[in-house]
Amino acid sequence: MAEAIAIELGHDAASAGTHPGGEIAPYAIEVVSELGISLENQFPKSIEDIETEGFDKIISMGCGVNCPNLNISEDWGLDDPHGLDIVFYRKTRDKILKFLSEL
Repeated sequence: MAEAIAIELGHDAASAGTHPGGEIAPYAIEVVSELGISLENQFPKSIEDIETEGFDKIISMGCGVNCPNLNISEDWGLDDPHGLDIVFYRKTRDKILKFLSEL
């Protein structure tokens, strides 16, 4: 969600996780589409699969993970919505949108 929203807001962004799933969560697709943003070209990526050089900031969503090999600029302290209801996904989406809008 964060990568697609960030790109929509005009940021150069890439996102990845420590334990990416095999596909994007259906609720993530749904709640981002409610903003008119498509996740069609998105796919889950591992932090080992992306190049972090050249970005102004590396932001952790939180979710209780540690990334010792990354120079984290900010941690937004979000709870992982995986496995939770669509209401929680919307709340997470809205928090991501708020944080990104403040960059």
